[in-house]
Amino acid sequence: MTHTYGIADSNTATDGGENPESSEQSALLGNHATAKKDKRDGKANMISSTSNLVNTIIGSGMLTFPLALASAGILPGMLTCALSGGIAAFGLYLLTLCAAKAPHRRSSFFAIAQMTFPRAAIFFDLAIAIKCFGVSISYLIIIKSLTPNVVSSLYHDLSDSEPAAWMLNGRNWLIIFMVILVPLAFLRHLHSLRHTSYIALFSVAYLLVIVIKCYFWPLDNMPPAGEIHLIYFTPNFVSTFPVQVFAFTCSHNLFSIYNEMKSNTQSRMNITIGSAIGSATLTYEIIAVFGYLTFGTNVGANIIAMYPPTSLFVAIGQVAIVILVFHAGETVKPASDGEEDVEVDDHGSGEMSDTKHIILTLGIIIVLSFVGSTGSTTISFILPGLFYWKLTRNDESSRILNRAAIALAAYGMFIFVFCLGFNIYQVIYPAANSGGPAH
Repeated sequence: MTHTYGIADSNTATDGGENPESSEQSALLGNHATAKKDKRDGKANMISSTSNLVNTIIGSGMLTFPLALASAGILPGMLTCALSGGIAAFGLYLLTLCAAKAPHRRSSFFAIAQMTFPRAAIFFDLAIAIKCFGVSISYLIIIKSLTPNVVSSLYHDLSDSEPAAWMLNGRNWLIIFMVILVPLAFLRHLHSLRHTSYIALFSVAYLLVIVIKCYFWPLDNMPPAGEIHLIYFTPNFVSTFPVQVFAFTCSHNLFSIYNEMKSNTQSRMNITIGSAIGSATLTYEIIAVFGYLTFGTNVGANIIAMYPPTSLFVAIGQVAIVILVFHAGETVKPASDGEEDVEVDDHGSGEMSDTKHIILTLGIIIVLSFVGSTGSTTISFILPGLFYWKLTRNDESSRILNRAAIALAAYGMFIFVFCLGFNIYQVIYPAANSGGPAH
C-alpha cells in the first residue's frame, strides 16, 4: 500500500486519464491558472538562500567562543565547535527530507507535524512561537542596553564634546530600531531580506578583521594575556558548551528557504546547508582561536569588550554588532541587572533583598531557559529526529538513517534537561558559577 503525503492536486485525474473537468477549467482560465501556479514556485537563488541561512545562524554568541576555548583548551574547544556544527547540519538535512514529503512549496513545522503527530502539532507550533518570541524580546533588551555605549564611544573618538542626552537614552534607540525593523517583519518572503543579510555578513567579516589584526598588531592599553593551553578543562566548560550548541540554531528558517529556492532539489539544499554551517563554523573557529591566543586564560565572555573602547577601530566593530541585531544568547545578565530598576525592598532603600533577587532571577532564568533549551533544542534536534523517524519507521532502506534520527532526538532531550537544570543551579548557587557566562 502506497502512502501519499501532502495535499493531492484537485486537478489530478483519478482514473489514469485526463480529467475532463480539469481540461475544461484550464481552457477557460487560460494562462491565469499557470500564473497562479508560478507564484508558488521559488525565486531565491543559492547565494541569497545561503546568505539568509548564515545570517540566521551567526549572532552575538560568537563573541563567547574564545571563552569556550579557554575553558577546555584549543583542541577540545575547536572539536566541540565542529561537532556542534555537524550535529546542527544533520538536523537541517533531516528537515529537508521531511520537507520533500510536504505539499508543494508549503512545507513548515506545522505541515510536517500534521503528517506525523497531528494531535501534537499545536504544541510544536507553540514551542517555535515561544522560541521566536523570546529571541525577539532579547534583541530589544540588548539593543537598549548596548547602543548608548556604542554611541558614547564613537562620539568621544570623533568629537571633544559630550553626546546629547537623548543619544544616551536606550529607550530612544529602541524606538529608532523598531521603526527600522518593524517594516521588515511584514515582508512575505525571506528572500526579500537578502540585502540586509549581505550587510550583516559584512559586519561579521569586520569582526574577524578585528580579532586577527589585534592578535598580530595589538592595540595600546590592551589587557595582559594569560596562559594558553592545548588541553585544559575547567568548570566553565559546562557553561560554555551549550553556547556552542545554540550558536548554530537556524532551523526555524529552513522551511522558508526550502520553499523559496528556485530549484530546491536535495543536492542543492545539501550544498546550501553545508555552505551555511561550514561558513558559520569557520567564523566561530577563527574568532575563538585568535581571541584566545590574544588574551589566553584572561579572556572574558565578550571578546569585543576586551579591546580598548577608546579605539575607533574597535568602536566601529561595536557598531557592526548592533547591525547584526544580535542573538538571544546573552539576555540573562541584562534582564537580571534590570530587576533593580523595577524593584526595591520594603524599606525603600533602592536595593533588592536577597530573597527577592533569587526569586526574580530564578523566574527569568526559567523563562529564558525554556525559550533556549526548549525552543532551540525542539526545532533543531528533537523535531527533526522525531519527524523523520515517524515518516520512515517502516522503510527498511532508511533503517540506518532512521536510527540516527532517533539518536538526534535523544541528544536534543539531553541538551534540554542539562541546560534547564544547569541554569537553575546557577541561580541557587551563584557563588559556584561566578566565572561562567550567562547564555
